[in-house]
Amino acid sequence: MIDSHLHLWTLDTFVTGGERPYPWLGPQHGALFRSFGEEEARETLEAAGVRAAVLVQADDTIADTDSMLAVAARNPWVLGVVGWVRLDSPAECASQLDSFSAQTVFKGVRHLVHDDPRADFLDLPTVRESLALVALRGLAFDIQDAFPRHLGAAVRLARDLPELTVVLDHLGKPPRSDASLMDSWRTDFLALGREPNTVAKLSGLHAPGLPYTSAALRPLFETALEAFGAGRLMIGGDWPVSILGAPYGRTLDVLLELVSSLSPAEQDSILEGTAIRTYGLAANPLVDA
Repeated sequence: MIDSHLHLWTLDTFVTGGERPYPWLGPQHGALFRSFGEEEARETLEAAGVRAAVLVQADDTIADTDSMLAVAARNPWVLGVVGWVRLDSPAECASQLDSFSAQTVFKGVRHLVHDDPRADFLDLPTVRESLALVALRGLAFDIQDAFPRHLGAAVRLARDLPELTVVLDHLGKPPRSDASLMDSWRTDFLALGREPNTVAKLSGLHAPGLPYTSAALRPLFETALEAFGAGRLMIGGDWPVSILGAPYGRTLDVLLELVSSLSPAEQDSILEGTAIRTYGLAANPLVDA
């Protein structure tokens, strides 16, 4: 399989006193509050039998994107990079896209919308103008933790920019612990799935205090199949964030158990095909894991 959602970060500047990277991350995150580098990532993927991955930004900075591209240049198991550009400034966005797109491994864009104070971020005219430039270059746009503020906006975005591939990370973060909120999530989630230019990631589904088992997640999985079908779903481990919920191997085992109920063709799509099509990845194995 190809892991469509993997992060790396280096926290050296926390020690050296430089500009603070990854401001969302702190000691309160326990095991996450350290550096996670390319060698550890490679070993983790190999141990789980995963042949390749897509690196996804974890900081709204050019430095984070540059770092991922450098890792990709050194490691053939990195098939794609989803980086950050300044979407609220079309001129800066265009310049940054031109620079990053010179490297063919640059496959998509993401902004940490859940941390942005602007609840209308995806509806801003400047952001829409920039996302049209993203679409023009054949790049995808990932949306993280869309529920509750941004899932409805994602539907509008996909509808208004049909040329843009909209990728919903973590199934939009369904609020598993609140039945009434789940109804709201389901309404917007199904609406997004009706837009043909959308795909979703089976990733990031751990929830504090709730079981992470195939039985517990099956209702979400069935809703995802209803909304997107196997042809528009892809699997992601969300490492290392996922280690707060379970070891990487366990995280994948639960997802693979769910996927195993499908036909071989449907399994192939979720495990590799959707990621290859969505991000324009190299289809042939680059590493033997």
